[in-house]
Amino acid sequence: MKQKFNIITSTCVPLPLENIDTDQIIPARFLKATTREEAFFGENLFRDWRYNPDGSLNHNFVLNNPAYSGCILVAGKNFGSGSSREHAAWAIAGYGFRVVISSFFADIHKNNELNNFVLPVVVSETFLAELFDSITSDPQTQVRVDLPAQTVTNMATGHTEHFEINGYKKYCLMNGLDDIDFLMESLKTHPLPE
Repeated sequence: MKQKFNIITSTCVPLPLENIDTDQIIPARFLKATTREEAFFGENLFRDWRYNPDGSLNHNFVLNNPAYSGCILVAGKNFGSGSSREHAAWAIAGYGFRVVISSFFADIHKNNELNNFVLPVVVSETFLAELFDSITSDPQTQVRVDLPAQTVTNMATGHTEHFEINGYKKYCLMNGLDDIDFLMESLKTHPLPE
């Protein structure tokens, strides 16, 4: 969903598992879908973890725990590894996450998130561990992600870290532009010679 991105302050959903791959984010059987509706993919985010084999809710999975909510997912190291399926980013965006924080992202998945208006924020392992501690101690802990300043702040401790982002993608996120929108905007200000 195209949305301008500036500063987000939200509670978080903690998922302290490492090496979460794209098949766990959205199982392969959903890649045959003939729709790209965000709601469809969002409903199936982490499908095999959220639901039991009989289709009932797995009440032990964090997305089904009413104590945790918000538009920020805090995930363990090496998030989005595995295949390059863009559907994984569609599912994250479709669920309503605007930010994913981890200490490491698979490169292709990181770019897919950016292309789908989800901000992947890379933090140190120490900062990530502190976030998990704060959120599990108090599910109402808020995190502030400031894209213009490129900072993420644990509001429970006041600790802040700087994160890196490609300048072009930062501009696109802050202005709600995908690659085609950016090209069209550029052509308005710098038309091609006739």
